[in-house]
Amino acid sequence: MKVRIRSILGCAGSALVTIPAMGAGEKPNVVYIIMDDLGYGDLGCFGQEKIETPNIDRIRAEGIRFTQHYSGSPVSAPSRCVLMTGLHSGHAQIRHNNEMASRGAVNNHDSMFVHPELEGQAPLRAGTMTLGRMMQNAGYVTGCFGKWGLGYPGSEGEPNRQGFDRFYGYNCQRQAHTYYPPFLYADDRRVMLDNKVFNPHYMHLRDGEDPNDPANYERFYQKDYANDFIFDDLVRFVDANRNKPFFVMWTTPLPHVSLMAPKKWVDYYVEKFGDEKPYLGQSGYAACRYPRATYAAMVSYFDWQVGELLKKLEKDGILDNTLIFFTSDNGPTFNGGSDSPWFNSGGPFKSEYGWGKCFPHEGGIRVPAVAMWRGHIKPGSETDHICCFQDMMPTLAEIAGIDSPHTDGISFVAAMCGQASSQKEHEYLYWEYPDQIGHIAVRMGKWKGIISGTKKGNDKIRLYDLEKDIQELEDVSASNQETVARIRAIIQKEHTPYEY
Repeated sequence: MKVRIRSILGCAGSALVTIPAMGAGEKPNVVYIIMDDLGYGDLGCFGQEKIETPNIDRIRAEGIRFTQHYSGSPVSAPSRCVLMTGLHSGHAQIRHNNEMASRGAVNNHDSMFVHPELEGQAPLRAGTMTLGRMMQNAGYVTGCFGKWGLGYPGSEGEPNRQGFDRFYGYNCQRQAHTYYPPFLYADDRRVMLDNKVFNPHYMHLRDGEDPNDPANYERFYQKDYANDFIFDDLVRFVDANRNKPFFVMWTTPLPHVSLMAPKKWVDYYVEKFGDEKPYLGQSGYAACRYPRATYAAMVSYFDWQVGELLKKLEKDGILDNTLIFFTSDNGPTFNGGSDSPWFNSGGPFKSEYGWGKCFPHEGGIRVPAVAMWRGHIKPGSETDHICCFQDMMPTLAEIAGIDSPHTDGISFVAAMCGQASSQKEHEYLYWEYPDQIGHIAVRMGKWKGIISGTKKGNDKIRLYDLEKDIQELEDVSASNQETVARIRAIIQKEHTPYEY
């Protein structure tokens, strides 16, 4: 038996898509997993050869791989804002990592410990239509587990005020720079961990300490590893709601630096990689005796947790009725001891500073994405459909059987379920990232236009043909002025003023 479900395409129109019936009145569970700073090439199913990710690779094997999936921004908070609201970064409320420094000593971890009002980032406005609120309206119990970054404690941007029945994890991105924080949040309440307050940006060796002696780094590793607690609360949420439709956003901070992982996982990769040069904190964040082994350990540790969740869902008999979508919030980083080029974290894209995180090149915004949904997604399938974070809201609306709120997105259910001929395509995708320099990017078919230095008065568009130049090395704007003019018109159309 099959049913026809209306495809919600934002304001762009509609189409009919045929997908297998789910049973009378039955809604699928949804688990949306987003890693932090994971590169396009950091997974085995995207070509990674050094880091082992068998469980995420299983999602790909039993489902689909997206080869042209884009994040909402090249950095965390604005990327998540695009995801949560379905509005691209020319329309979104939050467009950069705004720490709201006017509040006071927001980077002082001792001060934040005493004054919660110094935590967190610029908040979403009250009543914002988020993924959480939309799924609540569709009859789902909603939970977010991991890192938030879209509203400081006590603000209207708190997760419980933005559509999530349960939140457990870090409210504040800066707190998530250490995996041994003194507290996490359970909803709007601090839950104390058995860790001391440390500023992760000052976790360096003392004068005279031998950088090759692992014992000199042990004080940075405390008792309670935050990700263990986050995962445990997620499992409790699934336990409590396994007989009703649930929507889980698993927003892990891994593998964002500081480089910290449980010892057994680090030891595994030390044995695999051999000895290496320590990282002493010269590029920010905590010092680390085995930086490459620790980065790999962080990814594999989380992959193991993904595997444990898959086992639980299968044991509970609900995996068949659960859509699992996995991706990353932006491209690989360049600091904190990470070594993206050594891992080939960018995959086919460049990942050095200037090309990955913080920049709208392909390495900064094209992210790995895989999904599985038994009976709906063909195992081992692949799509080159061009899609982005703003598409998630109309996609989940269609899956939940409700009308999508107004977004800049297009549902990609058809592409995901193997019906490419029914899939509507974006005419273009748009990004803006107003950091200290200012960046704008447009993807239009095979063309990619980028402006860097907008805050310095630059408006020159560099143009790349991604079919011939996937690493964006040759600017062909001079010989394609008509395309440049079309991209400039898109830029003028899509930018709107913003508060943060």
